[in-house]
Amino acid sequence: MDIGKVRELVKLVEESGIEELEVSHKDTTIRINKHRQAAVAGPNLFSASVPVAIPASAAVVPDQGEKAAEPASDPSRSKWKDVRSPIVGTFYRSPSPTSDFFVNVGDHVTVGQTLCIVEAMKVMNEIDAEFGGVIKEILAANAEPVEAEGVLFLIDPD
Repeated sequence: MDIGKVRELVKLVEESGIEELEVSHKDTTIRINKHRQAAVAGPNLFSASVPVAIPASAAVVPDQGEKAAEPASDPSRSKWKDVRSPIVGTFYRSPSPTSDFFVNVGDHVTVGQTLCIVEAMKVMNEIDAEFGGVIKEILAANAEPVEAEGVLFLIDPD
């Protein structure tokens, strides 16, 4: 199941009057509950149907990453798009501790380019750019936990 679809489902539950939503597709089931944690499980995502917690509420990662040197009142800031974590996990800016970061503030990224890794239950999930543009801010700190739907990057799209 597409991560973008999962995000849409989370938003649907948050913005509607429904308390719980369950969707099944092939061998994957997603259950989103406003007052409890939801679970995503399926052999195509994780081995042995081990559930992964995804809170229904969106959370913003604490401001501990890199920032662009632009004032907050910059009118062009309104067109920036965010890149969010699809899952709860640990944010990594590079593939290994000794490697260079995937991206830095000021870098131009293209569609499909790897931006970071979010590790969940020893599974390294690469987060790729869904659109091209210039990285303006990195809002997550390397090797720190992130929430599902937490903002990782702000990008000025092409």
